[in-house]
Amino acid sequence: MTTRLVRIQNLKKIYKKSSTLFQKLQGQSKFVNAVDDVTLDINKGEILGIVGESGSGKTTLGRTILRLEEPDSGLIFFDGSNFTDVSEHSEMKTFRRRMQMIFQDPFESINSRMKVSNIVAEPLEVHNIASHKREKRDMVMRALEDVKISPAEDFMDRYPHELSGGQRQRVALARTLVLKPDFIVADEPVSMLDVSVRTELLHLMLGLRKKYDLTYLFITHDLAVAKYICDRIGVMLLGKIVELGPALEVIHHPRHSYTKELRAAVPVIKRK
Repeated sequence: MTTRLVRIQNLKKIYKKSSTLFQKLQGQSKFVNAVDDVTLDINKGEILGIVGESGSGKTTLGRTILRLEEPDSGLIFFDGSNFTDVSEHSEMKTFRRRMQMIFQDPFESINSRMKVSNIVAEPLEVHNIASHKREKRDMVMRALEDVKISPAEDFMDRYPHELSGGQRQRVALARTLVLKPDFIVADEPVSMLDVSVRTELLHLMLGLRKKYDLTYLFITHDLAVAKYICDRIGVMLLGKIVELGPALEVIHHPRHSYTKELRAAVPVIKRK
C-alpha cells in the first residue's frame, strides 16, 4: 500500500515580467505563469522526476513546494499536514528539517570560505541539534561517509576549492542528509558534473533512498537520467504537467506531442 507524503493542489506561482514599449502597445501579457494550476502527489519512498526544457517551470515548482518561493494560490500538504499557510517560526523549522533541497550548482550552493566540517554542521546549528561538539562531529563524519567522502577525517578541514566538482556536490548532499530529512528536492543535481561522475552520484542517491527511506522530487532536463533514477515521470511544459506516469511508460510510449519531442531530442550513438 502506497502512502502519500506530499500533495499539491492547484498550485500556482506567477511572476511579473518587464515589458518593452512595443509589447505594451501590443497588449502582451505582463505575467508569466511559472507554475500553472499543478496538482500532484508524491508517494513515500518514490522518486518522482519532473522533466522539461529550461523555462518550463521545473525549478520553480520544486522551490514552491518547499516554500522557498511563496505560492500565489493552491495548497501544499506534507505528511498529512497543511504546509501552505504555516508561518510560526518554530513550526516552519519543524517542516524545514524534514524537507530539504539539493541545488544544481555545487560551486554556488556551498560557502567557499567555510571548511567542509562547518558546511555540513551548519544545519545542525540552525536546528539546535547535537549541542556537544563530539556528537556534532560524529554526525558530520557519518553524513560524509554516507556520501562516500572517505575517509571523512581527511576532508573535514578542507575548503571547497580543494575538492573536485563531484566531491563538492557530495558535500552538498551530506549537508542535506545530516538532518535525516524525509523529502528531498534534487534540482538538476548531476547536470554540472562530468559524465563519468554522474552515474556514481545517481547510484549513491538510489542507495541512500533505500538506506534512509528517502523520497525525492528529481528535477532534470535529461530523459536518460530520469529513466535511470525515477519511478514516475511528470513532463512539464509552460508551467503545466502535460504527462504523468511510470518512467518507462512515459519514455517508451509517450502520449503528449511535447514528450515525443523530448524523446526525439535524446542523442543516440550509432556504431558504423
